[in-house]
Amino acid sequence: MESFAEIFVEWGYLGLFISAFVAGSIVPFSSEIVLTALVEMGADPTMCILSASVGNALGGMFCYWLGYIGNLEKIERWLKIDQSRIHKFSDFVQRRGAWIGIFGFLPWVGEVILVLLGLMRTNVWTTSVFVFVGKLLRYVVWYVGVDTLLSLFA
Repeated sequence: MESFAEIFVEWGYLGLFISAFVAGSIVPFSSEIVLTALVEMGADPTMCILSASVGNALGGMFCYWLGYIGNLEKIERWLKIDQSRIHKFSDFVQRRGAWIGIFGFLPWVGEVILVLLGLMRTNVWTTSVFVFVGKLLRYVVWYVGVDTLLSLFA
């Protein structure tokens, strides 16, 4: 049986978009594997980075939406974090505003940040821009890093 990553690679840019959406939401998945495989197979790096960035940003905004429709008790239950830690982290996020969505690419912490931004009802458009910029930077850095490493061994 094929792995999900192999199936996503077979689907090309659409598969990368879907894998990045899944990875950007609350489901743990590595879309970087799909991105790397596609580029190594000859896909256009710019299209790969854009497909992954848009998909991952939309997955991140799914986390924002969960916070937007949720309440503190539900979020505490979903994230398995006690209320005092949520309040402390929420205060941190609230002091900084929507721009902190740029860190939505961070594993686990990013999802929490985006859920809290939704809970705090930050402006969805401003938040979306910062989330996209963070996700785009993540994939650019990943691509440049992998490309540099692979060129050392070529």
